[in-house]
Amino acid sequence: MKKLSFISTIAFAFIMLLTTNVHAQKFAKMDKSPLDIAYYKTDRNSPPMVKVIYSRPQLKGRALSTLAPNGKVWRTGANEAVEIKFFQDTKFGGKTVKAGVYSLFTIPGDTEWTIILNKDLDIWGAYNYKEEHDVLRTKGTVSKDEAVEAFSIAFGKGNMYLAWGTVRVAVPVSK
Repeated sequence: MKKLSFISTIAFAFIMLLTTNVHAQKFAKMDKSPLDIAYYKTDRNSPPMVKVIYSRPQLKGRALSTLAPNGKVWRTGANEAVEIKFFQDTKFGGKTVKAGVYSLFTIPGDTEWTIILNKDLDIWGAYNYKEEHDVLRTKGTVSKDEAVEAFSIAFGKGNMYLAWGTVRVAVPVSK
């Protein structure tokens, strides 16, 4: 009888250990501004020149001007500051940027946006942005097109495009 009681106690403890571990794991819900990556390659078989890691906020009926106000430094997406990696020295907005990883900020405007590469990495938003850590500033031209609900970054025709709402910003990218 004692042997059965001992085995029952061990079995109960083992089951409790398993159920505790299963219930201890907590997983976050889907982010409201999901993470995305955009690559720039000169052709399908070429190694990448640029990689951008960013979060994609959505307008959800809000005005772009309230989410990314003109004349103010914006994190260029949501959550963490955008991370942009240049795999080789590259012309970005007509200026040479050394191979490396940078944060990317923007200052929206009506006809052009200021595009900023900064050496501070792994920072939340633009709250701790420091202009003195800028590596490069250039301009991107603004145009209008059909509406895009979720902020997007894409490469094509020798440009990096930022798109949100009806606003498109083009920044030239080349070797």
